[in-house]
Amino acid sequence: VKWLKKEGDPVAKGDILFEIETDKANLEVESFFEGTLIKILVREGLTVPVNTVVGFVGTPGEKLPDVVVPPVAEKKPEASDPGAVAAGADCGPRPTVAAIENRASVVSHPPPAATPAAPAKQNISPRAKALIKDAAISAAPISGTGPNGRVTEKDVQSYLAERHYEAIRITPSAKRLAQEKGVDILAVRGSGEGGRIMVGDIESATLRLPKPMSRMRQTIARRLTESKQTIPHFYVTVTADVTSLMKFRAELKARGVNHSVNDFVLFSVVRAMEEFPVVNSSTDGKSVSWRGDVDLGMAVNVDNGLVVPLIRAAQLLSLAELRDRARALAEKARTGKLTPDEMTGSGFTVSNMGMLGVDSFSAIINPGESGILAVGSAKETAVVVDGKLAVRTCMSLTLSADHRLVDGALGVQFVNAIKSRLENVANWRGLA
Repeated sequence: VKWLKKEGDPVAKGDILFEIETDKANLEVESFFEGTLIKILVREGLTVPVNTVVGFVGTPGEKLPDVVVPPVAEKKPEASDPGAVAAGADCGPRPTVAAIENRASVVSHPPPAATPAAPAKQNISPRAKALIKDAAISAAPISGTGPNGRVTEKDVQSYLAERHYEAIRITPSAKRLAQEKGVDILAVRGSGEGGRIMVGDIESATLRLPKPMSRMRQTIARRLTESKQTIPHFYVTVTADVTSLMKFRAELKARGVNHSVNDFVLFSVVRAMEEFPVVNSSTDGKSVSWRGDVDLGMAVNVDNGLVVPLIRAAQLLSLAELRDRARALAEKARTGKLTPDEMTGSGFTVSNMGMLGVDSFSAIINPGESGILAVGSAKETAVVVDGKLAVRTCMSLTLSADHRLVDGALGVQFVNAIKSRLENVANWRGLA
């Protein structure tokens, strides 16, 4: 994305050399070497494979090893772009010259599905192109009568006549804006007097033009489409009575100890996954592997997308440690500082949208995981308790489970175990 040093600049250990973009984050890469940035091999805005040498740090004037840089492409938000992480190469025994290294792990994603070949590029003569641009129209609907289907100036003139172009009323400023933004004025409905096309009409049409999806949105789209196509989801919803838990939270807050509802949910999920090892497993459709550690994912909403940092070996953490780890990861997620390693390898995810006022929802399982728990808002609700109407604080929990691993009855037992833990305040008093 960006070099922070120029060729010839001195480099100290720990200096930030450049920024890279992965599927879900921008990362700063620091130098593990001292010397001078002798050579930049990959300039800004290019996409290269993982493990590509991007530059050399060493002593000015020394001979550099021969390095073949793979073909590069201008940075474009295409689904097939894996999001490169620059990494180092071994340049032999010479200690003063070394490739820049990034020791972070790389997110592993399945290859995207093959996409159909792009349509053949339209063959348009220079004079026809000039007329199309001047008229502020799209060339796509115009059929060419020239050699090999070439669109000629005469073809454009005939098209304009067929569409009664001369009858279009448009202000000069609106036409200039349409030319600049690539808006087809034949597809714009004017809001001015007598259907006259105004600047506002062009601005509105500009907003409707197709825009490339960000790398993050493409990754989300690819992986969740894969999930729904390959993982047989089933859903179980229960309602937890968290009235006592909310009172206990208030007690803790009065003592200066702050816990979110999500802290208790995460801790309850971890304990339930220890109780039900099948949920803490993975499958390829032919075999089942128990994961051992509870590596818990936590969905975090960020600008234009969603990331899932994971809490590794969460079963080893106390309630306070789990809270602190979750908060730190959420902060890194929102500031774009998560490393690929912090987003790879989770076995189960919690997605909590309670703070958004959601009663309940069903979440999509992240590929490779056994399930995901969707958490709704904790709201005061009229319920029947011991035959009498009462107001209780209730919260929905919806489990989406991979039916290849988890049967219906087991899914019910698992989500009820989470519910039971949330409702058992006596247990929390011994933990907080």
